[in-house]
Amino acid sequence: MKKLSYTVLLASGLVFGQFFEKDKAFTKQDTLKGSNTAFRNFWDVKKYDLSVEPDFAAKSIKGNNKISFEIIKDVTNPTFQIDLQQPMKADKVEASFPVADYKQDGDFIWIKTNNFFKKGEKYIINVAYSGNPTIAKHAPWDGGWVFTKDEKGNPWMSVADEGIGASIWLPTKDIWSDEPDNGIVMKIITPKDLVGVGNGRLISKKDEGSKTAYTWEVKNPINAYSIIPNVGKYVNFKDTFKGEKGKLDLDYWVIDYNLDKAKKQFQQVKPMLSAFEYWFGPYPFYEDSYKLVESPYLGMEHQSNVAYGNGYQNGYLGNDLSGTGVGLNWDYIIIHESGHEWFANNITAKDQADMWVHEGFTMYSEVLFTEKFMDKKSADVYIQGIHKMISNDIPIIGKYGVRNEGSGDMYFKGASMLHTIRQIINNDDKFREILRGINKDFYHQTVTTQQIEDYISKKSGIDFSSVFDQYLRSTKVPTLEYAQKGEELRFRYTNAIKDLKLPVRIDGEQTINPTEQWQAVKLKNRTPVQFNKNYYINYRNVQ
Repeated sequence: MKKLSYTVLLASGLVFGQFFEKDKAFTKQDTLKGSNTAFRNFWDVKKYDLSVEPDFAAKSIKGNNKISFEIIKDVTNPTFQIDLQQPMKADKVEASFPVADYKQDGDFIWIKTNNFFKKGEKYIINVAYSGNPTIAKHAPWDGGWVFTKDEKGNPWMSVADEGIGASIWLPTKDIWSDEPDNGIVMKIITPKDLVGVGNGRLISKKDEGSKTAYTWEVKNPINAYSIIPNVGKYVNFKDTFKGEKGKLDLDYWVIDYNLDKAKKQFQQVKPMLSAFEYWFGPYPFYEDSYKLVESPYLGMEHQSNVAYGNGYQNGYLGNDLSGTGVGLNWDYIIIHESGHEWFANNITAKDQADMWVHEGFTMYSEVLFTEKFMDKKSADVYIQGIHKMISNDIPIIGKYGVRNEGSGDMYFKGASMLHTIRQIINNDDKFREILRGINKDFYHQTVTTQQIEDYISKKSGIDFSSVFDQYLRSTKVPTLEYAQKGEELRFRYTNAIKDLKLPVRIDGEQTINPTEQWQAVKLKNRTPVQFNKNYYINYRNVQ
């Protein structure tokens, strides 16, 4: 790709692209992929035990996935839906119950039965698969497998599939609301001169003829799009972090010639973990370790297998998204993608429409890290700087049940909304308590936007429902119009949703409660009023 200016990169969407199609007519297939249908709602995945063997020359993969599950309600003669997107093929389907028939139709495997299934019963479906998976044009945004070479010409393979779904290569129950409660075991089969790196901990390495099998285990629930094999000329180094739950193992896998760079750049991990444990509570996956793995694309939040491809430099590909210079003090991918271990991996949205829960909180984790690593003033400068990145094109919340996300504003506007809420609460101890409480009370769960909204309102003692509606469901930016005459300040909101309740602190201490109607308050002196720039609202002097 020819060198582009930073402005062009932003305009082209290469900085923050959409994972999902926004403007499309939704089909029955979209509903089958995005809804908890009658083919999915009676069984709960407990574990995936899978193998994957990529072939670099053929750009193909093969393997199998043993899906262990439990029946969660009585059902007669059900049909099971397993997701496996074209052009991947199911070579063989077996089950621990009688199968009347099965067929692969489009992106789905349909398994028909003539049996009564009782709540609490446990079964297994095993699918052998193979084929040439979709190749990513620009991972991680468009999704797909990456078959490339490192700088020395060695094969380097991985996949990124948050938007398009893990079923682009792996037969799964590919819906965010159902994670395997007991984790996964993943065997990665590689040529002997390459290394296979997966999620969690390496539990075995065995020669299988002319190849090597690396087996990795995750003990915690994991979202399907985080299940990622990496194959390349990897080397490993380790460290430990003394955290809130004791010793956390740090595991780093990088391409061999980048070892020295990685040992230097990855020193940012411990300060990051210290800051995030302070704000969010303990790292959520001590049993599975914390791991950074060099990837052939920019990065992704793969659970206990964080993809790193930022070129061992600070900022975002060497740039500062805020335009303030603050973001050049730390490595964006280390900080942002690791923040997702709390928001996206510990708590996961049930539906892609609520993806702001992942990206808004995690974008805000950059602000909180900056505050802890540097100072509060720098953090405020950073969040104020990213306001210019907000487009207000469409609402942040997408359409439910069809694998549809909302605006890319979920990053910048989502973080700005949270910073605004923090100003309204005006008690950082309480705000921190809420962030830690979210990660504790929804620990290893899937959630809805409404649950998060209600939680913040309840724990803060402030009704934030209209604030959430303003920023998540509207493209309007509230404008505070004001006029000052001596000690009198007149003010009102325009461009706001009806009945917006968003109080604003002025002059550092006095609070006003604007509505759509003009109001007036007496100031303490005649000095021109000072507004708090940490609110994501516009100010207009109409005097």
